Amino acid sequence: MKEEQLYRRLNSGRLSKTEIDELVKELMDYPNLTEMLLQEVFRQDKEHDFNASWVFDHLMRKKLKYLLPHFEFFSKELKNLVSESCLRPMAHTCELITIAYFKGEKEFVNVITNQQLERLVDVCFDWFIGNHKVATKVFAMSSLFELGKRFDWIYPELKIILETTIGNSTAGYKSRGKKTLEKLIAKGI
Repeated sequence: MKEEQLYRRLNSGRLSKTEIDELVKELMDYPNLTEMLLQEVFRQDKEHDFNASWVFDHLMRKKLKYLLPHFEFFSKELKNLVSESCLRPMAHTCELITIAYFKGEKEFVNVITNQQLERLVDVCFDWFIGNHKVATKVFAMSSLFELGKRFDWIYPELKIILETTIGNSTAGYKSRGKKTLEKLIAKGI
């Protein structure tokens, strides 16, 4: 597959779940197209389109390491996203990345810098406390919990926010929030 083919497929109308799965299956053989796909996520966000972000999310579920050569760009650009349809998949990718990093997966630990992790902290807090949909908030919450393993100031802040917001939230937020609070309490926070 070539960049032009990928661009056409991402921009020829809304993709069905089946079309996304087929495209991801093809992209797994073309890690060199990850950069173009990621750039398309940020371009489509400005146009309130989201094919690229959905494809990107599904590709990252299968080949998260494809993001590593482009992690600097990813970590710098996240703060510029505005469309909820792009935020959710990127927040999910942040969750996947932080889980892999704090599980100690060497290829992630060896590539991702403290400065890049700090950028994730900033954007995840913005998503968590901002006026965003529940899925984005939940993925940000999980990422912040993982990031708290490096930045110990996160846990007390996360706990305060959860305690003040959990009562007025959706079932999904309450469920993840309760589990996160239990983990924080187990850590003595």
